[in-house]
Amino acid sequence: MPRIPIFGLIGVALALASPLSAAELLPLERIMADPAWIGAPVENSYWALDGRSVFYRVKRDSSDLKDLHRVTLTDGVDRVVLAAEWVAIDSDGAVYDRGRTRAAFVRNGDVFVRTLSSGALQQITRSGEAESGLQFSSDDRAVHYRRGADWFSHDLATGLDAPVARVLAGKDPNEKKPSDIEQMQLRLFETLREDRARREAARLEIRELVRADSTRAPDAIYLGEDVEIVSTALSPSARWMLVTTTPKGADAGRVPKMPKYVTESGYEETEDVRAHVGRNTPTAQLLWRVDLERRTVLRLPWNALPGINDDPLAAVRAENEAAARARGETATPAAAAGGPAKPAATATPAERAIRVINTVFSGDGAEAAVVLRAMDEKDRWIVTVERGAAKPTVQHRLSDPAWVNWSFNDLGWMQDDRTLWFLSEESGYSHLHRKALDGKSVALTSGSFEMSGPVLSPDGKWLYARGNVQAPYAYDVYRVPVLGGAIERVTQLDAVEKFKLSPDGTSVLLEHSRPYVPMQLSVAPAAVGSAARSLTDTRKPGYRAMTWITPRIVPVPSSQAKAPIWSRLYAPADGNGKALHPIVIFVHGAGYLQNTTLGYPEYFREQMFHNRLVQRGFLVLDMDYRASKGYGRDWRTAIYRQMGTPELLDLKDGVAWLVKEHHGDPARVGIYGGSYGGFMTLMALFRAPEVFRAGAALRPVTDWTTYNHWYTSPILNTPQVDDVAYRRSSPIEYAAGLRGSLLICHGMIDDNVLFQDSVRLLQRLIELHKDDIELAPYPLERHSFTHADSWLDEFKRIDRLFESRLR
Repeated sequence: MPRIPIFGLIGVALALASPLSAAELLPLERIMADPAWIGAPVENSYWALDGRSVFYRVKRDSSDLKDLHRVTLTDGVDRVVLAAEWVAIDSDGAVYDRGRTRAAFVRNGDVFVRTLSSGALQQITRSGEAESGLQFSSDDRAVHYRRGADWFSHDLATGLDAPVARVLAGKDPNEKKPSDIEQMQLRLFETLREDRARREAARLEIRELVRADSTRAPDAIYLGEDVEIVSTALSPSARWMLVTTTPKGADAGRVPKMPKYVTESGYEETEDVRAHVGRNTPTAQLLWRVDLERRTVLRLPWNALPGINDDPLAAVRAENEAAARARGETATPAAAAGGPAKPAATATPAERAIRVINTVFSGDGAEAAVVLRAMDEKDRWIVTVERGAAKPTVQHRLSDPAWVNWSFNDLGWMQDDRTLWFLSEESGYSHLHRKALDGKSVALTSGSFEMSGPVLSPDGKWLYARGNVQAPYAYDVYRVPVLGGAIERVTQLDAVEKFKLSPDGTSVLLEHSRPYVPMQLSVAPAAVGSAARSLTDTRKPGYRAMTWITPRIVPVPSSQAKAPIWSRLYAPADGNGKALHPIVIFVHGAGYLQNTTLGYPEYFREQMFHNRLVQRGFLVLDMDYRASKGYGRDWRTAIYRQMGTPELLDLKDGVAWLVKEHHGDPARVGIYGGSYGGFMTLMALFRAPEVFRAGAALRPVTDWTTYNHWYTSPILNTPQVDDVAYRRSSPIEYAAGLRGSLLICHGMIDDNVLFQDSVRLLQRLIELHKDDIELAPYPLERHSFTHADSWLDEFKRIDRLFESRLR
């Protein structure tokens, strides 16, 4: 399907009242107040199992509690579910039997089953422990659930609850071999030998009785002393399972201790936080096939995985060793000794380490599909495992010289139990694929857009997914036939965030928004061209009556890429006049996040603040720089081993475009953002001081060597392997370039980007004799501020910075 520009639709889609006048300048005290004055967004919506009503949660004013609401679709009545009504309601995450006659769900940690024809509800467990992993047996006669690592089965006909599988890490006590002293005793004393033989005979008889007598609970199965269990997955046939383990006692790395100064106790306290990248490399995982009938255990080998013995970092290692030698440093102990040995941190691995990402059994329980990921982040494999197979069968391999996306790992089984559906970014964009176990992979969608969150329809004929087919910034629900065919647009909302099919597959429940309208709920037929019916408007009357400046979605030309840099532009009414306007570039956080959409931004406070800036004559540009989500693989991976370089070029392109097209003043350019946006603010001020005059770096990463492993290592590898990438990407390495004004704001109990990052940078700037810097610490804030007073203080400082330096 061709991509259709939506410029003509933006005016309609974002049709709001005329902008605020300068006399009506919205005070910071209002913008940064508790967002209860706006109205809380809809969250966690789901269908009732009869399809006649829907549920959602919404936060109470001045509280962390969230009320559960129920909307009946016949009359649209919306009311809070009372405590006494909880006993009869459904919960989210229901699973269905193969005949779709019953559904099971977990509510408050307990298992319930509802018969769909009569509506009868049966409580299965009341254990005081949290049950999970619900599934119906392959013959629909039982419900399986997990408690901890153990699996249980509830027989729907007899009502009997019974353990199905108990797998333990440890040595089977019955298989213990006698020690040398015990062997001597048994050799010397016949009576001891006879007693032992009698005990062993009794044990074997009991074991045989347990195997033959289905009324007895099965014995535990032991995996050995050298492993720790990570997860277990039971086949719907209850005849076998897959178990994921890690080596026992793996080194977790040194964990920093974060001081807390303002405490209820009145004393300084400390909190353990996460380790630094490369200092706690996640432990490799193993996969075990456990036959519950034969009571056999087999570790599944990885040697069948194509590329398992490759070293995708070989060129990176060589580059780093050459760079170290050029600096006059010894790259490795091997270089100093003139020998071939390498330290463990930089050595080429004999076999690449693997993590198990997801396991999904076919409905008949004959096969399991497993998503595996290399810990060097360069490969993802989808494999299938049969009950009796000695090794997994590779169904699909996705490789990327940068890193395989964290997202788009969804997969499942078609109704024939022999065909997989899955997402793959192999074309450069996330698309739906189908693969028969004995056939080739077939792409069901294609084009310069991304599909996510696929759901198989109850009748098995369609795959529904969220996609930005019409334009990168416009998201709707689409569907495609599982056997192949044209993709069809189901909704026309342009800003669908989440969707759920009704139990019968005829309707779709939608969470969607608008630039100044937080997430709301609608329902629509699950067919092409159907109009959605609005169910909620949680905005407060005072907020709903306000008028706002409509952000224009604009394609900023890129000097580096063929595709434009899609951005939100906030401009004064006289934006095309002769007067020069000061410029503020806003940089969204997370790196891999999309802020240029037709929906309610994650940065809703900042959006209101942009209104305030525009009313005072500023131009504000909010850019989806390279690394942002929603634009495909090449846009995402442009930052590999060079974080901060492509993005800075994009931000500079934004400034140049504002100067050329909107009378922006090149001598008065400011920048601000939080987290990744704070990192980029520092890179802009340090590496392009001729462009950026002032900036506010909020909770910024200042040195990537101190950030966490899971986010940093895919992009920059690890510091031990790729020191070049970390030096190239860390703002602290460029601090000498600062010439403008810098404000740093950081929560002191931030357990994501540690406050230490900003303190280390401050010391570096002090030693460099930099003058126009300010550090504002917030003693009771973590990474995301939660107190209105802190929000207000932070943005007062940002407001003063831009007013004093740019106006």
